[in-house]
Amino acid sequence: MQIVATILVILHLIGMAYLLGAFLVQIKDVAKGQGRILRGILDGALLQLITGILLVGIYSAGLVEGEKTNDAVVGIKLVIALAIYVLAFLNRNKVPTKSVVLWIIGGLTLVNVILGATSVMQ
Repeated sequence: MQIVATILVILHLIGMAYLLGAFLVQIKDVAKGQGRILRGILDGALLQLITGILLVGIYSAGLVEGEKTNDAVVGIKLVIALAIYVLAFLNRNKVPTKSVVLWIIGGLTLVNVILGATSVMQ
């Protein structure tokens, strides 16, 4: 099961990179009010949700020895990931997308990255 968990962690990181990268690649357009929801934002957010839920399930079930979950952090990260996906999904056809929506998506993504990085170190 360790191999499955490792693959899921890699996919989770790819989803994060895809999501954050899709935001950062158009940051100049966002600042000008001409940004939009790129496919990478939707796909990255969905990949993060799916892999995150699977990882929590594997770790909570005790299938990987020595791994535990911090339920408070997991809950916060889940709410943030859902908010990112819902915002992206609801605004996917609006061109240009309101800059505030894209800044919120970028900010929430950064918060999730920080939570993920700091909660692993505990």
